[in-house]
Amino acid sequence: MVRKLIILLIICSPAFVKAQEFMCQVTVNSPQVEGTEKKVFQTLQTELYEFVNNRKWTNFVFKTEERIECSIMITITERVSSDQFKAKVNVVLQRPVYKTSYNTNLLNLVDKDFDFKYVEFEPLEYNDDVYTSNLTSMVAYYLYVMLGLDADSFANSGGTLYYEKARAVVNAAQNSPERGWKAFESLKNRYWLVENLMNNTYSGFRDGFYSYHRMGLDLMSENMDLGRSGVNDCLENLQKVNREKTGLYITQLFLDAKRDELINIYSQAAPMDKTRIVNIMKEVDPANSSRYQQIMTQTK
Repeated sequence: MVRKLIILLIICSPAFVKAQEFMCQVTVNSPQVEGTEKKVFQTLQTELYEFVNNRKWTNFVFKTEERIECSIMITITERVSSDQFKAKVNVVLQRPVYKTSYNTNLLNLVDKDFDFKYVEFEPLEYNDDVYTSNLTSMVAYYLYVMLGLDADSFANSGGTLYYEKARAVVNAAQNSPERGWKAFESLKNRYWLVENLMNNTYSGFRDGFYSYHRMGLDLMSENMDLGRSGVNDCLENLQKVNREKTGLYITQLFLDAKRDELINIYSQAAPMDKTRIVNIMKEVDPANSSRYQQIMTQTK
């Protein structure tokens, strides 16, 4: 009886429950907010950490070593009232590359449209289909997007289920007064991110996303040229998607996460490959043409 009780206590302990889907670092900063009690932000950080890492977000069992590595940094820019805040959010998602110690960025996004209400010590309520809080809806939305991107990087179109969940969060928030959820507000917000990912017109993006990671980076430790070929396929898909819709939000986010990595990947490529890829990147990401030109100055 005692042994059964000990096992039950271990299973129910926070240390055990943490082995869910995410290994997420949650930070709440308030450098611009002066003269207010800072303890509320520390409490918010702790409660959000538990909300993200201790909650079950999928029906799958993740081993501890399989948990998704990410970070959510909330920077409070203004305390409007005792329980009303303005903030921006930086979401970073990483994925380990097969047979290496290297982690690649899948997402590095800054969301500046984030107003929320928070009362210290009140439970963080959330339901996928019901909008109860801009705070929990925003966090849940990005968690589902990250689950989708992570799954897409391992299986072609593997993240569809999670994008559908993210879209459900968007739909539930359509009558909310807070910005970031509606199509007419901006072409680069939460509505358009999941729309781009689910739009069949841009399915080449997700095909390329899979090629980049599973058929590209994951093969490079054993065969650099074969792995680079997988990245080539991704960039050719990206070029086609860009010709369908220039300046697409998902394209911009991919480039923001991968720009430096791409320069490193092709700096040691054959001259013909360098020229072809530089021309593609100058077309897809013209604002950073000079940066891609660095590829041409490196010698094999």
